[in-house]
Amino acid sequence: MKDKFLTYIQNLQNQISSKLEEVDGVAKFREDIWERPEGGGGRTRVIENGEVFEKGGVNISAVHGKLPEAMQKMFNVGEADFFACGLSLVIHPKSPMVPTVHANWRYFEMYNEKGEIINSWFGGGQDLTPYYLFEEDGKHFHQICKTACDKHNPEFYPKYKKQCDTYFWNAHRNEARGLGGLFFDYCKESEQMTMEDWYNFVTEVGNSFLEAYVPIVERRKDLPYTDENRKWQEIRRGRYVEFNLVHDKGTLFGLKTNGRIESILMSLPPHVQWVYDHHPEAGSEEEKLIKVLENPIDWI
Repeated sequence: MKDKFLTYIQNLQNQISSKLEEVDGVAKFREDIWERPEGGGGRTRVIENGEVFEKGGVNISAVHGKLPEAMQKMFNVGEADFFACGLSLVIHPKSPMVPTVHANWRYFEMYNEKGEIINSWFGGGQDLTPYYLFEEDGKHFHQICKTACDKHNPEFYPKYKKQCDTYFWNAHRNEARGLGGLFFDYCKESEQMTMEDWYNFVTEVGNSFLEAYVPIVERRKDLPYTDENRKWQEIRRGRYVEFNLVHDKGTLFGLKTNGRIESILMSLPPHVQWVYDHHPEAGSEEEKLIKVLENPIDWI
């Protein structure tokens, strides 16, 4: 399974980075191949200063070795070996009219002293973070997510949509990071789902990503915007940074497993503002977004 999923994410990285280069029309991804001293490594691809994308990364990694002490405590286990691989992406467009997007699909195995698998699971999801609220974009993104889920279980979309709203919640701000999407973790073998079933589900979601995001980019990338729109985008990016550095499990996992710091922090946007006690004007488009972030809604 680990070889199968690693091959999948390698191919998916190629598909996504090629399509995003095509959409941008100018910038190309820079590629870094790196190795982790304790075992494994990855292939980082970063795009910067494009016509459409200001900064973004589409990264894959496959790491293995002794489970770090911090992770032993998290999983409530003693010493063990592990393998983890996944694709993680964050795209920050230049225009404030185009939403930021994040996605991640991953697989994890843990072994006993004989090298036998004692635990394994899938996780992942995809979520949308706009700066201005276009309701048709939210509906489109969620509809693609729902369609992918429904092919496997009609209960998946409402369950994983709710988990996404709960996970990407900036508790210290009492607001969502964005409009959500899907979030699932610890997807293990059960009476209902084999690991093969989970593989089919996770890859279905991964394959839906470009269909969920690219049409939104195409609709919004040429809309006019002002310096004030851009300032608002940078203020909202500040909330994105706060979530990633305070709450995000993926960031914390990477830091605690001695991951490659450049790859872990590629999710951070290049231009950000923190304005003291900032509140959008009553009745403005900016306030319209905040109201939805404070009370996540059902898009379908």
